[in-house]
Order: sequence, then structure tokens, then C-alpha cells
Amino acid sequence: MRIFSGIQPTGRKHLGNYIGGIVQYVAGQERGEAIYSIVDLHATTVAFDPAELRELTYDTAAILIAAGLDPARCILFRQSDVPEHTELAWLLTSVTAYGDLQRMTQFKEKSAKQRELVTAGLFFYPVLMAADVLAYRTDEVPVGEDQRQHVELMRDIAIRFNSRFGEQFVVPEARIPQVGARIMDLQDPTSKMSTTSASEEGTLYVLDEPAQIERKFKRAVTDSGSGVRRGPDKPGISNLIDVLAVVRAVAPEQVEREFANAGYGDFKAAVAAAVTEYLAPVRERYNQLHADRAALETVLAAGAERARAIASATLADVRDAMGVGTPR
Repeated sequence: MRIFSGIQPTGRKHLGNYIGGIVQYVAGQERGEAIYSIVDLHATTVAFDPAELRELTYDTAAILIAAGLDPARCILFRQSDVPEHTELAWLLTSVTAYGDLQRMTQFKEKSAKQRELVTAGLFFYPVLMAADVLAYRTDEVPVGEDQRQHVELMRDIAIRFNSRFGEQFVVPEARIPQVGARIMDLQDPTSKMSTTSASEEGTLYVLDEPAQIERKFKRAVTDSGSGVRRGPDKPGISNLIDVLAVVRAVAPEQVEREFANAGYGDFKAAVAAAVTEYLAPVRERYNQLHADRAALETVLAAGAERARAIASATLADVRDAMGVGTPR
């Protein structure tokens, strides 16, 4: 099985990124041929600072390796180092419906915030994402719940291309965790945790120090009433139950049983302690890795070479099937 996923080098990585994506990446190394990309080209579809983009690319690489990605057991590379992605994205526009792109929820949300300039890159973002995945004839895409619509679109693109030009692409499947696929903001549990649209206190960063983790969970918004249980009327507590369940690798029901008679204060303290312990090894290893830019660059360059070997073969087949370029 071939597994592919991309992660944007935008902002500091938070607990939602870690549980919904990075943990799945590490597990993927055990289940198949794992390919992971730091998608810096996607990061240019919104306002960005060039120096910060480069810095955050290294930052993301260091966090991924600190979390358990092993460059000897997976392919880890920077998206812009493999130009096959962008050429394939253009070719895929020929089988992508304009109306489908208009219906993308993330485009609607992000374009509403880009009042001065809604970029064409933001509109075509899902096509490049499809190219990222389809270039590797990917079987499985580990993503968070918020990316389900994009995976459905890339499936439609693959099916439409195969129908028109012959079987060139694998139609990928999304892999979304049953628990923790959507970690919510600690200050607004009705909104997803985010580095761009949430409060600092509501976002738990992977590299937060223990004191910061304790403070943020202590101040986390809960719900009226009492009882540590999940329910539509208890978004705050439901979110914390999911977090603790993932961190301890148990079912949410087990968390509910254990804390059935606990108060909110004691429960939040338990979540904070568990998350602190859970993230400590990542933070410690990150501090060792992040300073060595040359080593990180070596890892990304070697990964790009391996990725290009796969993507270039796919692109050559696609060009031939479409009648583009010099015939083989």
C-alpha cells in the first residue's frame, strides 16, 4: 500500500495538527510505503512572508522527524523541490469542474478573509492537492475531517481522467481517525483548533512548555452543568474527552467511566498532565533537530530525489496518454 499526505509549513503546529495528521503519518510507516510532503507551494496561496515560509519549512521538518518520522523508512520532501506536482496540476485542470472548485468549503472560508485579493492559487488549491496525491498513485491519504471534501474531489478527478484517457491513476481513499479527527479550540469548542483563526489561549501548540499546557487546559471553556460526558450540549467537555482518549490510546467511553464522579477542575488537570507527558519527547527531540539546518536540508533533498523518481514516471505516462509533448 502506498500512503501520501502533505502538511503546510504555516504557523506553529498545534495539537489538532499532531493528533489529526502527524500521528497518522508515523503510523503509516508501519503499514505501507509512506510518502510525506511539506507543501510550501500551498502556503503561497494566502498572504505569507518569504523568510518566514523558509523558516517554517525547516520547523515543520524538525517536528515531523521529532514525532517519529524516519527518513530511512519513509520519503519526506519539500513540495517545491518536485516540479512534477505543478505540471500535473495543470494537466488535471482539464478534467476538473469549475463548479466543484466553487463548492469547496475551505475556499469559501479563506476567500472571505482575503478581501483585498482572492488569489487564483487559492481557488486552484484543491487541484494541486490532487496532483500531490495522484502523482504517486496513492492508495491512502491520512487527513483530518476538514480535508474529506478535498479527497472526494481528487477521487472524482482521478475517475474522470481514467475514464477519458485510460487508467493512469489509483483512486485514493481517505483515512480519517475515528477519534480526534477534529480537535476543537480550547476557548471556543464550537470551532476547530487553528493557527490562523483562533485565540492564542485556545490553541495548544506541540512545542508549548508544561506550564503553558497546564494554564491553557485550566482555562479551557467547558459547559454549564456537571458531569464528564460527551454530548451535543457539551462541546467543551466532549473535546477534552476526545483529547484524553487519543493521548492515552483508549476509547472515549473509558475516559467517561474513569471520570464519571470527577469535577471539571480535576478532569482538566488530568488532561493537562497527560498531554504534557505525551508531547514531552517530541519537544525535547525537536530542540536537538531544529538547530541543524544542514542536516534537515540533506533529509529534504534526499527525499525529493526519491519522490521525483516516482512522480516523473507518473507524469510521463499522463503526458503520453494526453498527447502532450514529444511522443515516447
